[in-house]
Amino acid sequence: MEHRAEARVDVSAIAANIALLKNKAGVELLAVVKADAYGHGLIEVGLAAERAGADWLGVALLEEAIALRTHGVRIPILAWLVSPGSDFKSAVTHDIDIAVSSIAVFNELATLKAKPRIHIELDTGMTRGGFLDEWQEFLTLDFSQVEIVGVFSHFARADEPGEKQNSDQLMCFKKMVEDLAAIGVNPPIKHLSNSAATLMNHDAAFDLVRTGIAMYGLSPDVNTLGSSNDLGLKPAMQVRAKLHLVKSVPAGALVGYGATAGTHRDTKLGVVAMGYADGIPRNSQGAGVAFDGVKAPIIGRVSMDQFVVDLGADSTAQSGDWVIVFGDGSHGEYTADDWARASGSINYEITTRIGPRVPRIYAPHVY
Repeated sequence: MEHRAEARVDVSAIAANIALLKNKAGVELLAVVKADAYGHGLIEVGLAAERAGADWLGVALLEEAIALRTHGVRIPILAWLVSPGSDFKSAVTHDIDIAVSSIAVFNELATLKAKPRIHIELDTGMTRGGFLDEWQEFLTLDFSQVEIVGVFSHFARADEPGEKQNSDQLMCFKKMVEDLAAIGVNPPIKHLSNSAATLMNHDAAFDLVRTGIAMYGLSPDVNTLGSSNDLGLKPAMQVRAKLHLVKSVPAGALVGYGATAGTHRDTKLGVVAMGYADGIPRNSQGAGVAFDGVKAPIIGRVSMDQFVVDLGADSTAQSGDWVIVFGDGSHGEYTADDWARASGSINYEITTRIGPRVPRIYAPHVY
């Protein structure tokens, strides 16, 4: 059965991006595959990243890490959003490293029979996860029942290379690592860099970089760092959908819920078989699809399962034809960056929100 929509994921592009990023960093690379690999598919991308030379995988949730391990991933996996009361025994059983950012989590881990592998998370200025107010107390604890593998933090503004907060966070990170050394704790792996820092701040590379959005071929910020093409990255996802219906309509036809838009001329409209239930942002004026290299902008509001585009009076598109919703732009189509701009969001959200009703198709050389 042919699909009404599909997300085509180019694993060769992911491999190329990993090679570029690892070469630029000059240290080990952790491939971030949380949130279903930013919408690209957790298991398939995790295995592809391992084959491509990633040294580690990183996820937010423990269940993501367990799924990777049970599907054959052998390289180290770090889970960093693991709350008190989690199934820490399973983490040890599946050889999963756990981030520790509170004394409560540390105390639970320290009671396990087998020593858990932990990475100490530091709050160096983002004021999100990581030790801050509990830091001095944490330094007095007994670490003999855990294996401290790493220490890490996260940049808040690495996609703004000139911001002073970046150097402040780097300095704070080094100081807190010195605090650990002063009590005889010297984690072998220190990591701070995300995608933007990997691309722009070699001083923050330490022993390991964590690459998320760039691994999928997208820029951490097109305004401050440039486009995927500028950075030498290859977008890995192309989303395409069927034209459920193509029909000719007269000038002055009102389109969609609320009649918020209308045709200004006689034209052909296409009904695209995707909607906000599939991850298409409801307010996306300025985005659309491409047919045969020609862009067709959205007209009217996006519905739950469909949206309408203006194909133009001379379009040769017919009901049942495929259109490209977004891709790398090489076929005249909109990109994830275009959709992000149109919806007031970021490219991370555009790929991550593509829903489970849209099957992922894996192949090399999608484009």
